[in-house]
Amino acid sequence: MRDMTAAANDWDSSYAGPSPPWDIGRPQPAFVRLTEIGAFTGALLDAGCGTGEHTILAARLGARALGIDISTLAIETARRKAAERGVDATFQVFDAFRVDTLGEVFDTVIDSGLFHVFDDAARARYIAAVHAVLRPGGHLHLMCFSDRQPGDWGPRRVTEGELRAALGDGWRIASLAPDRFDINPGLGTPAAEAWLADAVRLAAS
Repeated sequence: MRDMTAAANDWDSSYAGPSPPWDIGRPQPAFVRLTEIGAFTGALLDAGCGTGEHTILAARLGARALGIDISTLAIETARRKAAERGVDATFQVFDAFRVDTLGEVFDTVIDSGLFHVFDDAARARYIAAVHAVLRPGGHLHLMCFSDRQPGDWGPRRVTEGELRAALGDGWRIASLAPDRFDINPGLGTPAAEAWLADAVRLAAS
């Protein structure tokens, strides 16, 4: 796995100029739909929160929301947004692979576009760390880039089989369905194909 300082610098550079494709200035429609069925509740962790739209959305609806990201610039922007909107959300520069060291247990974890940036080994480490901080019966709502997306731009495509394998031991997949990411203009398409998963953390046997 790459040195985390180098990775942090790369992500900071993504936020230093014009908004990157994934930073659309509002929550993803798929996650708004999840709030409409009461999915963002209790203690909530937004892993790879970027500039904080989903964390802020969750906090506005009453969740005790913490957003983490490796990019200092993204977290600074998220904190500014929350303050400007009068929303009590917490943001922290933090490595997603180390969430099990936060000293907290969460009812809900959301991931909008983080899982798909990792290679196979890193994905396994990340999912294990998320499992460790999610209470038994808690939900991981994960949206990632899909192999149904044509072309070769963007992150590596994730197949349904890869996602099911990653959410194997210790999880029950409550739902896994095609969805779409809204993206910023510039790539010739307003949206990208995605998978949206709801995985329930099982109790240890």
